[in-house]
Amino acid sequence: MFDAIAGRYDLMNDLLSAGQVRLWRRAVARITGAGLGNLVLDLAAGTGTSSLSFTAAGADCIACDFSLGMLRAGRARLAARDQRSRDQRSRGGGRLGLVAGDALRLPFRDESFDAVTISFGLRNVTDPGQALAEMRRVTRPGGRLVVCEFSTVTIAPLDKLYRRYLQRVLPEVARRAARSPEAYKYLAESITDWPAQRELAGLIEESGWMAVRWRDLSLGVVAVHVARR
Repeated sequence: MFDAIAGRYDLMNDLLSAGQVRLWRRAVARITGAGLGNLVLDLAAGTGTSSLSFTAAGADCIACDFSLGMLRAGRARLAARDQRSRDQRSRGGGRLGLVAGDALRLPFRDESFDAVTISFGLRNVTDPGQALAEMRRVTRPGGRLVVCEFSTVTIAPLDKLYRRYLQRVLPEVARRAARSPEAYKYLAESITDWPAQRELAGLIEESGWMAVRWRDLSLGVVAVHVARR
């Protein structure tokens, strides 16, 4: 499914979020706080667009995804920007690598990363608890976990409107603009079925992480959960 939508994935993200996804990526980078000398694992990174927020701050980043189609699309775009990336590196920008991997069996050594992030991907794995435990395994002691995921709007009347958008408007927009609209029907269903902020915090704690807290973005359309190993 993700292979099929890779070519227009970033465009559709911008369209369906009315550009908010760019603000959410920048917020994740700020909250992660990674910089020069840090190594970040950006899991479920898709085309690697989200990973550029970390390299812009000076951190080195591994963009890891299960979908080879997403990674191929990302590699093609990065190749087109190759000269600009080298110029950015000379000004202190970090390096970016693309790696294929399964969130349930990450292809990295124990305690390899200063921070591990996953944005809009945790709900797509078959066992979120196991994925969170794997993320903990590859994070260094004292390192940070940052999970950005769709969540529950904190104002009940607005949450009803948001759910109506997910169930009716989003699939119709996808039907007109996307090449694989059935993938966006799944997107709406997976968001609706995902646990609210407090429940996700409990799952993160059960996976062995400490000091779990969260911050709502866009009134809770998105929540960013943070924890420490």
